[in-house]
Amino acid sequence: MAQMAEAQSEARRIGEVIRQARVLQRRSQKDVAAALGYHQSKVSRLESGRGTQDVRMLREVAQVLDIPPHRLGLAAASNASPSDPETEDMHRRTFLAAGITALAAQPSLAAPHHDLVQVLLPGTTPVATGQVLGINELRDRTRTARRLFCTCDYTELERTLPSLIADLRRATDGSSGSADASALLATAYQTSVSLLLKRADQGNAWLAAGRAMAEAERSGDPVALAASVRVHAHVLVREKHTAQAVNIIRHTADQLTGSYDQRSPRYLAAVGLLLLRGATAASRNGDRDTTEDFLTEAREVARYVTFDRPDAWANFSPTNVALHQVSAAVSFGDAGIALKTARPLMRRHIPVPERRAALWVEAARAYNQQGRLADGYQALRIAESCAAQDIRRPAVRELVADMAARDRRRTLPALHHFSRQLGVPA
Repeated sequence: MAQMAEAQSEARRIGEVIRQARVLQRRSQKDVAAALGYHQSKVSRLESGRGTQDVRMLREVAQVLDIPPHRLGLAAASNASPSDPETEDMHRRTFLAAGITALAAQPSLAAPHHDLVQVLLPGTTPVATGQVLGINELRDRTRTARRLFCTCDYTELERTLPSLIADLRRATDGSSGSADASALLATAYQTSVSLLLKRADQGNAWLAAGRAMAEAERSGDPVALAASVRVHAHVLVREKHTAQAVNIIRHTADQLTGSYDQRSPRYLAAVGLLLLRGATAASRNGDRDTTEDFLTEAREVARYVTFDRPDAWANFSPTNVALHQVSAAVSFGDAGIALKTARPLMRRHIPVPERRAALWVEAARAYNQQGRLADGYQALRIAESCAAQDIRRPAVRELVADMAARDRRRTLPALHHFSRQLGVPA
């Protein structure tokens, strides 16, 4: 039973690889199907993880979308010919078995994390609350989940998301499955992506991102689509596919930017956050001009957003634009510029704990770049006071490990004690 679930997960992963390749090439399912000589439904089934056992079909898809065969569990062309289905099938079985073994070898997940991953898997029937909930109640619960993320209560969020997703899936599967329910489900999946990335679980974040994109497309809501593209790009950046992330954000933003005085706050927040993700991707790609282009457009959007509060859908504001300027400067190694930009923000009230913590973590990175370890340590302790759980995520623990390693003479005992508290190896 467990192996069947893992095989389904692998099929879903292959489907997501196909979908990502198609989206990055800006091709429709109909276009790809025509190139393959099949009906569109065939491509749709593949992207949902069904029919991936058809090796010949996968080879054709790999060729049309220029996907490296190994990413679809196929042998390289030099090792097995498409006319040798027995060899191909043997390789495929080995690939699936290896994937299952690798998953089985991973440390056991905490129960809430396990429940979240299970509800993301294809073919599973999530356990709902047992009540038929109205759209307004589902919307309130989705807002609560977003608020838990903004306040960095990741433990409670892990407990909340599985049942929320289950109830939303039931709402979308019903005879009256509405576009509103699909948009809310997309938001729940987007929140799952953000949480999983905080936990450095890129593999399952890919799965959640694919789910989010599918529900956003189903809803027909441009705001839900923009948010799904944003989290998709976030995963791409984490996997160091920064150029692809920039391209997909630019393509989406081109269709959504402009006429800001006529847009709702929810629309502006989604577009603004998409642009800020573009700035992050471009800065990680070392592209200063594109980073500034995204930040400039984000500032323009921020002119029409006057609030600074944990919003139900997003937390875009002029303050968040400035925070991303700090982050970009750190990415470029411009520690002095980063700290100069950060100082006014340190004196400003930032109501979202996750954003407050982000400011001080970026300041710690800048201080570390300058070799100012004592200042960096103090910045991290302030970040901890803003959001204790956020400081315990892997990315921050890596920063602490680096700072502790640089203090070879152990002149900062408090830093090393802090490192031990976080469970960072000496």
